[in-house]
Amino acid sequence: MTAIIKSLSLYVEGLKTPLLRKKILFTLGILILFRFIAHVPVPGVNLELLRKFFASNQLLSLLDIFSGGTLGNFSIAALGLNPYINASVMMQLLQLVSPQLAELSKEGEYGRAKINQYTRIATIPLSVVQAFVMFGILRSQNLIVGFNPLTIAAMVATMTAGTMIMIFLGELINLSGVGNGISVLIFAGIISRLPISAYQTLTITDFSNPQNMINIIIFLAVAFFLVLAIVTVEEAILRIPVHYAKRGQQTYLPIKVDTAGVMPIIFAVSLATVPSLLGQALGKLPNVAIANFFLGLSRLFATTGYVYILFYFVLVIGFTFFYTTVVFKPKDIAEELRKSGGFIPGIRPGIATEKRLKYLINRIVAIGSVFLGFIAISPSIIQKLTGITGLTIGGTSVLIVVSVVIELTRKIENVVQTYNYDKLTY
Repeated sequence: MTAIIKSLSLYVEGLKTPLLRKKILFTLGILILFRFIAHVPVPGVNLELLRKFFASNQLLSLLDIFSGGTLGNFSIAALGLNPYINASVMMQLLQLVSPQLAELSKEGEYGRAKINQYTRIATIPLSVVQAFVMFGILRSQNLIVGFNPLTIAAMVATMTAGTMIMIFLGELINLSGVGNGISVLIFAGIISRLPISAYQTLTITDFSNPQNMINIIIFLAVAFFLVLAIVTVEEAILRIPVHYAKRGQQTYLPIKVDTAGVMPIIFAVSLATVPSLLGQALGKLPNVAIANFFLGLSRLFATTGYVYILFYFVLVIGFTFFYTTVVFKPKDIAEELRKSGGFIPGIRPGIATEKRLKYLINRIVAIGSVFLGFIAISPSIIQKLTGITGLTIGGTSVLIVVSVVIELTRKIENVVQTYNYDKLTY
């Protein structure tokens, strides 16, 4: 409770800071525009039948979370940021095998700008492919109103343009707003659905049945412990002591347990759902053998199946290690420490320091990755054990919401402290 009051007071203090007030208001303006776009439907889709289909399909409900709520309305931004996330994963993998991209990533702001440009370009064909897949799913369920080449072209072009608009809004938040644009948009989509989900739960629940009351209590208890665990791990850091001999100064190098944040979850879910999506899109092809293969693939990777749970868990762990290698570079840190005259007590500067940092980061990331993996699959496990369907996407949603709130709080705190320091200085 104290932490909540402190965070609220920090946001109030932030609104008193002119620069931060502009950033917060700008971000809110972008989010309002985003929610408006989320309700502009793609032409040629039977929305009433679509909503009924979504209510019975857990996979599409999961994807709707990561599209920021745009998929449920099948808006012009129905694909959300999924194609961009997939393109980002592809570009980061290419940096590991392409010397040219690896060198470009080291060229500071210019290199990052070029890689971002390549990522946006790669997003276009990925958006087209995913739009065709989504069209195939809707077509197989007879949700398309009118079937002709013009309808297909209009849907694909509209959905591709919608994704590029979402990327543009996210980059505007990065440039002039508060927080990471992708995370903030997904966060806004999750938050916007909370009142609807709560209302639907309350209206369909028979409170005269004791079992339903027990299910709700379990839901609230799990949600509480999820938030508690996420906050604890998000705030946990490993402090590596660093000594500067010339200055006679002792400090420490902090390494977060959850170094990668929510990005591994977002990357993993965008890939874990691909087999099931392909199965649903191609399961009604004229060729019976191919159709049966994709139908079997869809059933095998159903979101409530053990294969999907294991696949998702492994992907989260893999992406956590991968993303950490991108954002945390022991070689560069060891070199910076050597140049500044700093060293870890008992460890020689240079290669020995680099090895020590790799040793520590691998072990701390192992803890963080397993934690993220269990958070991601906990709703599916609980559903298997208790039959409670309300938690199917709960763990991932709670993780994103809590992580984004903590990230925003830290950034606001930094700006407030800088502003107050500047006032005292001048």
